[in-house]
Amino acid sequence: MNTQRILAHFQESADLKLRSAAALSQPISQAIELMFGALSNGNKILACGNGGSAADCQHFAAELVGRFERERFPLPAIALTTDTSILTAVANDYSYREIFSKQVQAFGQAGDILLAISTSGNSGNVLAAVEAALEREMRVVAFTGKDGGALAKLLTDADVHINVQHNRTARIQEVHLVAIHAICDGIDVALFGGDEND
Repeated sequence: MNTQRILAHFQESADLKLRSAAALSQPISQAIELMFGALSNGNKILACGNGGSAADCQHFAAELVGRFERERFPLPAIALTTDTSILTAVANDYSYREIFSKQVQAFGQAGDILLAISTSGNSGNVLAAVEAALEREMRVVAFTGKDGGALAKLLTDADVHINVQHNRTARIQEVHLVAIHAICDGIDVALFGGDEND
């Protein structure tokens, strides 16, 4: 029975990834273009999310500041999920809803990108960060699941929505990770062209 349950996880994940590929290839391509344009103009990418999505933000920032699959100069990306002094001070002095928006107000500038990840699309602190980013004339790349929630309604035509239409959080996050890797690869290709060994 355990083996069947394990196999079912792999099968469901693989099926969703294949179904998502066609639907998400265009918004992922748009996200690459938006992020590459910002980085080329000397802007940066800020990223926020909760729980597993916080880990995805940190993973994304690490791939840009360090490297993805080829050697290159560091690219400016900041995960807003990592400074415990800021997070706890803001949560304590204001509210948990403002832990990311305060940082967007502090670090974000017009032309920067906010990578906002919420599997439900309804995380209050991510919504507040998106509102703060839009007020600062930043663009938003939003990763959501299910029906996109309230986050989908905040986005403008200039923003990008990568929505995994599934109800299971684990499966949504697995597709988000593939999308993150595709974006990192796309940024590298936009910078250098082709494959590393071409």
